[in-house]
Amino acid sequence: MDDDPSERPPASAPAGGLEAAAVGLARAWRGMGLLRSARTLPRLNQERGFDCPGCAWPEPEERSALEFCENGIKAVAHEATRERIGADFFAQWPISRLAGQSDHWLEAQGRLSEPLWKPPGADRYQPIAWDEAFARVAATIRALESPDQAVFYTSGRTSNEAAFLYQLFVRELGTNNLPDCSNMCHESSGTGLSEQIGVGKGTVGLADFALADLILVIGQNPGTNHPRMLTELERAKRRGCRIIAVNPLRERALVRFAHPKDPLSLLGRSTPIADLFLQVRVAGDVALLKGWMKELLALEAERPGKVLDWDFLREHTEGFDALRDELERTPWPEIERSSGIARAEIRRAAELYAAAERVIACWAMGLTQHRHGVANVQEVMNLLLLRGMIGKPGAGPCPVRGHSNVQGDRTMGIWERPLPGFLDALQREFGFAPPRRHGLDTVATIEGLAAGRVRVFFGLGGNFAAATPDTAFTERALRRARLTAHVATKLNRSHLVCGEEALLLPCLGRTERDVQAGGPQFVTVEDSMSLVHRSEGSLEPASPGLRSEPAIVAGLARAVLGAKSRVPWEELIADYDRIRERIARVVPGFREMNRRVRRPGGFVLPSGARSRHFETPSGRAGFRTHPIPRLDLTPDQLLLMTVRSHDQFNTTVYGLDDRYRGVRGDRRVLFLHSADAAARGLEEGARIDVKSHFAGAQGPETREVRGFRVHCFDLPRGCAAAYFPEANPLVPVASFAEGSRTPSYKSIPITIARARE
Repeated sequence: MDDDPSERPPASAPAGGLEAAAVGLARAWRGMGLLRSARTLPRLNQERGFDCPGCAWPEPEERSALEFCENGIKAVAHEATRERIGADFFAQWPISRLAGQSDHWLEAQGRLSEPLWKPPGADRYQPIAWDEAFARVAATIRALESPDQAVFYTSGRTSNEAAFLYQLFVRELGTNNLPDCSNMCHESSGTGLSEQIGVGKGTVGLADFALADLILVIGQNPGTNHPRMLTELERAKRRGCRIIAVNPLRERALVRFAHPKDPLSLLGRSTPIADLFLQVRVAGDVALLKGWMKELLALEAERPGKVLDWDFLREHTEGFDALRDELERTPWPEIERSSGIARAEIRRAAELYAAAERVIACWAMGLTQHRHGVANVQEVMNLLLLRGMIGKPGAGPCPVRGHSNVQGDRTMGIWERPLPGFLDALQREFGFAPPRRHGLDTVATIEGLAAGRVRVFFGLGGNFAAATPDTAFTERALRRARLTAHVATKLNRSHLVCGEEALLLPCLGRTERDVQAGGPQFVTVEDSMSLVHRSEGSLEPASPGLRSEPAIVAGLARAVLGAKSRVPWEELIADYDRIRERIARVVPGFREMNRRVRRPGGFVLPSGARSRHFETPSGRAGFRTHPIPRLDLTPDQLLLMTVRSHDQFNTTVYGLDDRYRGVRGDRRVLFLHSADAAARGLEEGARIDVKSHFAGAQGPETREVRGFRVHCFDLPRGCAAAYFPEANPLVPVASFAEGSRTPSYKSIPITIARARE
């Protein structure tokens, strides 16, 4: 791979530092004002404060007075903005005109302040009373031939209490159509880990990062997506821990970091992060990990009994012989060609791993969003199992979730494929028979809408139309629905992709007070490391017309199910402790939830894998073997991955700059190696059209986005990157991970050409 230092300006300065603090505070003051910022930010991620509406990185036991990052400030300022939109705004803006505005502009208009309705045939939203809005949803659902004609989507921001009530309502209605954002992000992690170790979550806690002597950061860019993780990486490096980064893009935060709260950072002090940076080719992770394990076996042969954990392998695993045989058959030329990493570098990674006593492997969507996403995750787990790096302090797998309660929503039962034990407990507690047939995931929901089998789409948060693949196809599918309805804090793209009839139901944000009949309430969330803790807002609600997410779900359930419901919805909403009492009797690990969640720091959910008790059919952790994926690109094709900019969170775009990658004022950007640009006669800033290529069921398919701009960056030859969701139109809905059905946003064959006039 060519390695041109001239392509590294974005990585030449450390991530964080004074610049991060200045940008974050400026955004807070611009969005909330000085006094509102001063009241709100000190409560962010504090014991009696509110949980960040951004990522799911845990809070430490000993918290600073300012326990937040630049992007956390942006998330809070975005939600707690002083701007409001209601009837007057929508009277001026028909939906057809709003659809022509950018996603950034839409969300910048302010908080939704009252329920809104788009009647059939209309081009505008108009105010509607809450009871009438619920009645319209109820009438449409009751008119369906089957509950399975309705789908109930969930965003990862939803609290445990709201998620539990939501799945309860949907299952009492009679369907398991509960797709969620997990389907599009870490589903491959849950699928892969469940098969191997019996649990679909990581096994480490934040305290383990203080004990590890090697941390692997694979397919993850913490500087943008989980900035507070950099604090732990910095602490680890300063005490002598080694870090290996695996990522196609040489991300600035993986190279060097300056803590924004460290006074010495103002004087230029920063910390190198990666001891070894492996710039793997896009979709080359399986090959790299195979080479890594192959070299590990070679080291074991050189030092018998000194590298692999034979006691652990004999007592706690199965499938080792098959893995070893498969690795021995895998030739080095194929490994180097597919991964883009020279054998000498892989050997260095194996030596660092072999020398470590405690190893944590972290990853995110750089691994999961491929056709072979499950294989990626399982090869990481194979690597850990070879040396017994699970079930002991300072070691284990750590899939880092990207949304604040996406893991908690799944724990609460938001899943289209519920386990029988969960349904049995639900039936015992509430006295109805939940449906047992599996429901629709995100991909199947899009296909069902397109085919007319799904007639109602209800979204509890999120931005479904923008977040999903195959944008044009998905939007056409949504418009075929009889009713689309969304619970939201702000206007987004999905609200303009309407069914025959549409509703917007505005909810409280994390920052706001939630007062019900029983008095002030708090909710709970689960972070990336299975710690459940409380969240309680303090700001005055943006409008008297807002309701909490649990209250909206309960009101909807009562309207739809009526007197036949066995659930005391009004009683549960009056006091959220009553919801938590029911959760404690249904969901494993939540015994005495109300008492335990009031402890400082909350409580950690149990996991047998943490103590090497694997809830698999054999009771052992299992190795899995996978072939190196074949990526048959033509000479003119590149392999594209989608990424976030530093000024966005999921589909929410805070601004148009990505300063860590040197991009200003534009999001329609294609990152290329300079040699790949030159080979196509393209210069920095050239306007291009991008076409994707896919072997569909009916033959070759292409999709196109136009008017992108070339930005040369440090990434492997033959690879490219573009922002999510702008590049989502290039991803076919039928291109997804084997086993998990996660859309393949990270491995898209493309060709590029100068933009047509």
